[in-house]
Amino acid sequence: MSPLMQQRWARFKKNKLGMFCLIAFGIIFGISLCAELVANDKPIVVSYKSDLYFPVIKHYPETTFGGVFETEADYKDPVVQNLILSDGWMLNPVIPFSAESPNMDLTVPVPSAPTSQNWLGTDEQGRDVLALIIYGLRICLLFGICLTAASAVLGIAVGAIQGYYGGWIDLLGQRVLEVWGGLPVLFMVIILVSMFSPSVYWLFAIMLFFGWTALVGLVRAEFLRARNFDYVRSARALGVSDRKIIFRHILPNALSSTMSQLPFILTANITALTALDFLGYGLPPDSASLGQLLEQGKTYLDAPWLAISGFATLAIVLSLLIYIGEATRDAFDPRQH
Repeated sequence: MSPLMQQRWARFKKNKLGMFCLIAFGIIFGISLCAELVANDKPIVVSYKSDLYFPVIKHYPETTFGGVFETEADYKDPVVQNLILSDGWMLNPVIPFSAESPNMDLTVPVPSAPTSQNWLGTDEQGRDVLALIIYGLRICLLFGICLTAASAVLGIAVGAIQGYYGGWIDLLGQRVLEVWGGLPVLFMVIILVSMFSPSVYWLFAIMLFFGWTALVGLVRAEFLRARNFDYVRSARALGVSDRKIIFRHILPNALSSTMSQLPFILTANITALTALDFLGYGLPPDSASLGQLLEQGKTYLDAPWLAISGFATLAIVLSLLIYIGEATRDAFDPRQH
């Protein structure tokens, strides 16, 4: 880590609220990445006749544990449980449900209210709401982070080329950005998504197609300012290639203001994905999603735990990202000493 980055990291750590939010977001993101180990209808580890098995990673037929069927073992079946426990043990997740597995032991209509078995209740299909939130957060955060990274790379590249070369390249680029900025993005995304079968990859490509412009203006302004600096002119006079000047000399200085905007762009991408899921134009219907959970909350007004759980989760995650963004902006502010 360079001395400049060490100084910025030290300034970031001095912001106690920002540091707390970063740690909290890291914990939430880590739990969502390990969703199968936290919420699953399969054991994490099974010990049977002194051999270890890992059902969350690999499928095992019932015959592996002394059963009669060649199909995958149903670890909720009392017969299978008795077979395993007769000569071994099982380590189950904290939440005994996955995002796809409904609670088959319910004796009340779904969606059911929170109980000691389903801490946040169940949805319209009898699935555990807490498990849906954990799996939905993983999809939402990974999708948002990948989309933010891809749009940042494209935006930085386009802004750097416009700002460094200027002239007709900058003029043409600005006209394209003006047209792009005037498009009703949400409606265009809905129209394009509805033309294809639901797919994470199509949705990612379409949202990237309209979302790459977020950083262009900021990077362009930094390059327009820096291209006339003495060190850039000296590099040109010494015959340094434009590519080296852009990526080795100007870009590292321009990234200071760019990096501080990434948490806010991530927040916008997560909000956009949730809105599309809520409207039914986002992730495939079988995917765990906060937007779909909020949509169920709108449908089932007599089941307020659905809307409250989805809204609280989204509000907490977005608040953490906003405070992280504020702390990052202060840390990268050149006026800070």
